[in-house]
Amino acid sequence: MNSLMISVIATVTMPAVIALGLIASQRPGEVDPGRTGAGLDFSGVVAGEAVPLPVTQVKKRDGTELAVRHLPGPPGAPLLILVHGSGWHGGQFDGLARVLAERAEVLVPDLRGHGAAPVRRGDVDYIGQLEDDLADLIAAYRQEGQKVVLGGHSSGGGLVVRFAGGTQGGMLDAAVLMAPFLQYDAPVTRPNSGGWAHVLTRRIIGLSMLNAVRIRALNHLTIIEFNMPEAARNGPQGHLATLAYSYRMNTSYGPRRDYKADIAALPDFVLIAGAEDEAFVADGYEPLMSEVTDKGHYLLVPGTGHLDIVDHPATAQAIAEVLDGLD
Repeated sequence: MNSLMISVIATVTMPAVIALGLIASQRPGEVDPGRTGAGLDFSGVVAGEAVPLPVTQVKKRDGTELAVRHLPGPPGAPLLILVHGSGWHGGQFDGLARVLAERAEVLVPDLRGHGAAPVRRGDVDYIGQLEDDLADLIAAYRQEGQKVVLGGHSSGGGLVVRFAGGTQGGMLDAAVLMAPFLQYDAPVTRPNSGGWAHVLTRRIIGLSMLNAVRIRALNHLTIIEFNMPEAARNGPQGHLATLAYSYRMNTSYGPRRDYKADIAALPDFVLIAGAEDEAFVADGYEPLMSEVTDKGHYLLVPGTGHLDIVDHPATAQAIAEVLDGLD
């Protein structure tokens, strides 16, 4: 074997060995997801009184089904799709969806890997599959000439940003971002999202190295766990919670590394956040995002935290204004 071939093999092999070592050096389960005194305030979610909306099944391009809540809305109304945050499910929007159904046809899915009966909880088949699922949902319901608004909370808001920056972003006419996740190192993100996320950093680095050379066989591995309070995990909806994500799920569920490019691709949007958000620096969104787009309107709601922003009356009013403002 000549020296050139040895050099080539070494160039390919050594990074892979390092990557595998990083991946093997961490295991999930290193944190108690219900530890007291950290994470997000789920008290409003646990005490929520909204009657659950009925769920129907919509077939996706791979033949599997997506659980969806559907409120028809008035004739000729725009189509509004609401995307839940990480670890939870579409029932997060049961109250808000009913309010907005006066102005829009509303769809609320349980994203792939979430909800009552996912094929693989916390996982997808490939990076970008959540975007494809949303595109399939739009295609299944949108009527000719109907305007489409995609909204999301937290990581769901991040998925809206990702969708806008992807190849299918042209399907959108407007967007709604409720305290969106932008990237772990975006200046609006608090450390570990305010204690909500336990990130297996070395695993992420190793898997990113492998993906850079198109090795994706380990993308099913867990790389993030969520600090879900015991009251939520053991409550009446605890069986619907998702406590960890794979590399490919977590990558799919937020903007790309160049998150500003995804932000720049957004259509007209409103961003709503609680001034007391535990996961993100709410007043940092506008200066950050306005660097790359002038299409946003920003609303800070005093005295409101990360999860409670969804059901705040100001949120429903702001979204109603977006819907009413569509041509």
